[in-house]
Amino acid sequence: MSKATIGASVMVASPHALASAAGARILERGGNAFDAAVAVSACLAVVYPHMTGVGGDSFWLMYHAGDRAVRAYNGSGRSGYGATLDAFAGEAAIPERGVRSVVTVPGMVDSWDAVVREYGRMRLGDVLEPAIAYADKGFPVSPDQHKDTRLRREMLASERLAARIFLPSGAVPAAGARLLQRELAHTLRRIAAGGREAFYKGDIAGRIASFLKGRGGLLGADDFADHSGNWVAPVTGAYRGLELVQLPPNSQGFAGIMAAHIVENCDFGAIGHGSFEYYHTLIEALKLAFRDRNAMLTDPDFAAVPVSDLLDKSYCRRLFSQIRMDRALSLTPERLGSDTAYAAVVDREGNAVSFIQSLYFEFGSGVVAGDTGVLLHNRGSFFSLDPVHVNRLEPRKRTFHTLMPAMVLREGKPYLIYGTQGGEGQPQTQTALLTRIVDYGMDPQTAINEPRWVWGRTWGDASEGLRLESRIDAAVADRLRQAGHQVQAAGSYDGVVGHAQAILIDGQGYRIGAADPRSDGSAIGW
Repeated sequence: MSKATIGASVMVASPHALASAAGARILERGGNAFDAAVAVSACLAVVYPHMTGVGGDSFWLMYHAGDRAVRAYNGSGRSGYGATLDAFAGEAAIPERGVRSVVTVPGMVDSWDAVVREYGRMRLGDVLEPAIAYADKGFPVSPDQHKDTRLRREMLASERLAARIFLPSGAVPAAGARLLQRELAHTLRRIAAGGREAFYKGDIAGRIASFLKGRGGLLGADDFADHSGNWVAPVTGAYRGLELVQLPPNSQGFAGIMAAHIVENCDFGAIGHGSFEYYHTLIEALKLAFRDRNAMLTDPDFAAVPVSDLLDKSYCRRLFSQIRMDRALSLTPERLGSDTAYAAVVDREGNAVSFIQSLYFEFGSGVVAGDTGVLLHNRGSFFSLDPVHVNRLEPRKRTFHTLMPAMVLREGKPYLIYGTQGGEGQPQTQTALLTRIVDYGMDPQTAINEPRWVWGRTWGDASEGLRLESRIDAAVADRLRQAGHQVQAAGSYDGVVGHAQAILIDGQGYRIGAADPRSDGSAIGW
């Protein structure tokens, strides 16, 4: 298993070694954490195309040491002007794949520009150089990309342009094979030269919109031109004297704080880590948080989300009292995409960035927009077509979003920067890492390596399955089954439970980085 990396001044952790190296290269060249984070983000958009891409969304949580404050950037896109319920009349749901699943503008490029412009030292073009090089000259297909390409071969083969890139010669590329994305390299060069305007108001947007219109899509050039992300105030909570920080709605971040507020009522000192009591308590607390999240989370510009009430500690204490140790709560889970990429960066000045990005499902919509090389996401497919649902489709609206980068502050400064890939699994893994590090004293690599679980329909299952890694004790799995959990077996280190990364800053100021052995990542520090 991979070991924690300790650095005295800087640290980068991401789910792909090439992306981590790109961030380290920018730091060596004099860039700060914000420059390096954008370099990692852009590199992931090239070398991890099944998880993320230029055609997707991103969320950013950033601590600026000079300001001694955390700010957040919502880089998610809104639905188009033509995205109405009538556009899907007679259909039970928005299609999950294909052109008609693309109903929201990709928000990630805007976020790159915003982060570098606000806090970076380098030009956007400079930090995009590693990504451009990998797109143009090629990179080795990672084991995780090979696995997902094999699983989604039929879907990719059905789209000629996607197949040409991701199934070269009509076959699934082997792990280690060189993959080229030269059209994407050309698009990235134009973004490097012209910034966000080149993507949203220039020829790129026009070509994407024209392509979609020709295939019956709903996004037009005006939707791209009118897009902008937002600087937003984070949502905060507290756990054992530490400050928890997350993105506000339309992110599900508050659900992670809510779960922490619920389990804070548990005396983990009285129960062993890895015991039935440990797993059952966390799983049930998360179900209770999900119940409220599912009923209320949407774009706050369209409906109020009562975050303060949900995070109230007395309310969370009452929820904790509803947990029964002999019976699992039955809850119908949402169907959420799982394919995402999380990364973290800390620099020598103490700036810290926690960020996450996604195409929603693996390879997103499966649609590459013409000759741009941009693989488009399908995040908007999660909108509801029920006219009374809080997350119903409406024009210029952001959907319920699973992306939730996290940060923990100690005495006002970053202590733990962490997050994970995996839709419904994100608050689950974050809660596991928080309790393992804070309550059980684990270092971040041990906390990530320890067996994990994931509950829900992340993989499109019809049931509310609880997947347990096989390293979880069989007797514990049996007790969970007896309590009513629908236990399903997962591999010993199974990517289905997510790819987590973390950086911890200890009392001496050392940065301790960890990358998930379930991913293709690495932590680099010095």
